[in-house]
Amino acid sequence: MRPSRMMRVVGFNVDRVVSEATTDPEVLRLENFATDLPPPPDAIAATREAVGASEANSYVPFTGTAGLRQAVASRLKRQSNLSYDPDRQIVITAGGTQGLISALLAVIEPGDEVLLTDPTYAGMIHRVTFAGGVPMFVPMKVVDKRWRLDLDMLRAMVTSRTRAMVLSNPGMPSGHVLSEAEWLAIRELCVTRNLWLLYDAALEGVLYDGLPLRHPASLTGMPERTLIIGSISKEYRMIGWRIGWIAGPPKVMADVFYTHSYLVIAPPGISQKGAEVALRTENSGVQEAISEWKARRDLMLEQLEGLPVVIPDGGWSMLLDAHALGYSATDAASILLTQAKVAATPMTNWGSSVAERYIRLVFSFETRERLKLLRDRLRRTSLLP
Repeated sequence: MRPSRMMRVVGFNVDRVVSEATTDPEVLRLENFATDLPPPPDAIAATREAVGASEANSYVPFTGTAGLRQAVASRLKRQSNLSYDPDRQIVITAGGTQGLISALLAVIEPGDEVLLTDPTYAGMIHRVTFAGGVPMFVPMKVVDKRWRLDLDMLRAMVTSRTRAMVLSNPGMPSGHVLSEAEWLAIRELCVTRNLWLLYDAALEGVLYDGLPLRHPASLTGMPERTLIIGSISKEYRMIGWRIGWIAGPPKVMADVFYTHSYLVIAPPGISQKGAEVALRTENSGVQEAISEWKARRDLMLEQLEGLPVVIPDGGWSMLLDAHALGYSATDAASILLTQAKVAATPMTNWGSSVAERYIRLVFSFETRERLKLLRDRLRRTSLLP
């Protein structure tokens, strides 16, 4: 018999869409949460130099190299004005998602409720399940064509069984960027109800239209209850390196060390030097990449004019309301692929009643020239009014 934890786990559709899209070069790949923009050249060179080096071909140190932990500490100091001890408060992980499961295992008991947004990344939902938690979905709502967190529902959903919140900023897949009022409401609940905040910072710098980076650990009362889960995958375009980090208060980081090391022992040694160089290099191409992703977002919004799309304030993707067009998300995604050769992901199982209305369109992977094909492709379908 399947273990009970597996009975609640379902696929998240991306793998299915990728398989259906095959390798047809005509397909617009708006399902692939990746980017074609290259990693920093210096990071590539440093990684190549690490190949074959004895210190990179090792299990130790389990928490990551001293240089990389110091580079992460420097980044956090710039962002939050907080000093994180590289030896006691930072653990390097095999990507951000491994960081999330390690953090969850360190702070929740089986049966604890964990708040997530609806919609949210399906991988986060199932990591909560694997850790024994119960995912609880706080609905997002659309206000003036942008996402906002339903703060009344957020407050109402905190119970005696609530142990933590898992929040991405910008949100994935929504592109929602938390406002000052939303962060303050989150802070109030975490402090007054003694909750952990597991902050997914993978896309935190990918912000558009001049929005500032608000770091939750810098809020009063939050350094001691925030676990920061970061990664080089998105801003630095280094998905294949599989390097991330967890930073948090010393009282819990000793347990995070155990959950991390017994899951993976150590992050990839060959990748760590490249990650350190990316974090330390001033001209790592981050701002240029963000400018390009913003241009692609704006182009996508032009191509989707007249359709019920929610404007993302950050991140790599946007959501289109299939229900508002009279279709299920699965049917809308199928129409796009079969009639227009556009691959998109239905958000079924990426939350609850909000997520199931939408399909995700990723704008970070295809060039602007290719994205200009979208409107004509849509004209081949019944989705355009």
